[in-house]
Amino acid sequence: MCTRYALEKDLPELKDIMDAVSRSGLARKFVETHARPVITNGEVRPTDIVPVIAPNSKGLRTVFPMQWGFLAKDNKRTLFNARTETAKDKPIFKEAWKCHRCIIPASYYFEWQHFKSPDGKEKIGAKFSIQPAGCTITWLCGLYRIEKGYPVFVILTKEPTAELLVIHDRMPLILPAEKIDEWINPTSNPNDILPYALENMIVEKT
Repeated sequence: MCTRYALEKDLPELKDIMDAVSRSGLARKFVETHARPVITNGEVRPTDIVPVIAPNSKGLRTVFPMQWGFLAKDNKRTLFNARTETAKDKPIFKEAWKCHRCIIPASYYFEWQHFKSPDGKEKIGAKFSIQPAGCTITWLCGLYRIEKGYPVFVILTKEPTAELLVIHDRMPLILPAEKIDEWINPTSNPNDILPYALENMIVEKT
């Protein structure tokens, strides 16, 4: 599960992304209509508006501001994650899985340890920051769609590695940088890209 991640605007790999989203007319429209700026630094939370990579109308990689969360069919809940294993079948996600895939750039993501206390109750423990080994950017995979004229996204999750399972029973789907264009290409088959998911993570208690 992923419900928090961090952005560090001073990282060279993120500078162009932050500059692009700051120049976006859509970012200004978000501010005018939602009274909320695009988050480009610090901890990101569900419903925040953040930079997301997706293809433009010509199929070119572009940075868009998007809000985190799909409104559920009942209009009472907001969904922030989608399971990689079932997204292609769920009505709310299957169209986006087929042709509206995106990448959410992050410095790292956060997870809280979940465990059972001696009395059997679910408990939440320490907070950890997690990112792929040897990387300064964590390229989170997501799905996007348009709601009420604005783009929104969810982050895809998958089964965790054995190391991460002791913290949580899910982890985000993360790809290497060289697979970004293939992932966001609406004509590609996402199932062909899943084997490239990164699993060797650096985990630090925060």
